[in-house]
Amino acid sequence: MENKDTHRADAIKDILRDFITERFLIFSSLDSFEETNSFMEKGIIDSTGVLELLEFIEEKFGIKIEDEEVIPDNFDSLQKLVNYILRKLGYAG
Repeated sequence: MENKDTHRADAIKDILRDFITERFLIFSSLDSFEETNSFMEKGIIDSTGVLELLEFIEEKFGIKIEDEEVIPDNFDSLQKLVNYILRKLGYAG
């Protein structure tokens, strides 16, 4: 079961990394980023970019993101995003 969850998390991570790299790193001085890097602190995504990211996540993963869920603990790094999406999809505690 854990292997399936790991595979699922890796697949989500790859999708998000591709989207963020293609959409936001062209505006950044970074060529890449670590999964625990803060998007805001590293200048990867600005406040307008967060809205674009939220829209992408809702469409790609078929989830509804509530306003009160848009907090740094859910959205300020690749790892936090993956964990949030897994919880929303019912795969993680």
